[in-house]
Amino acid sequence: MLPRVDAQVVLAITLAALVTYSLRLGGLLLSARFPRTGRFRQGMNALPGSLLFALVIPSIVAEGAWGVVAAGLTAVVMLRTRNTLLAMVLGMAVIFAARRLTV
Repeated sequence: MLPRVDAQVVLAITLAALVTYSLRLGGLLLSARFPRTGRFRQGMNALPGSLLFALVIPSIVAEGAWGVVAAGLTAVVMLRTRNTLLAMVLGMAVIFAARRLTV
């Protein structure tokens, strides 16, 4: 027998999905109005890198010196091997080891 699902849970999940997809659709509709040339295009092309830094830098700073070591190792491995998975795994391994050693 299947467990009973609370109606509020289903409603919350449905509303979250609707909000998520409406934001995506709104972004697509809004982006159609922006120019596709010049400085605006250059800015939009640079945006993914900017977002990545905005998400990653606070984590590096929060980890302190080990965060800098992990980020540096990740960058070096990525530049030398072009293997994203290997670079990420090694960076995470440094943080994992640092957390275990400093506890």
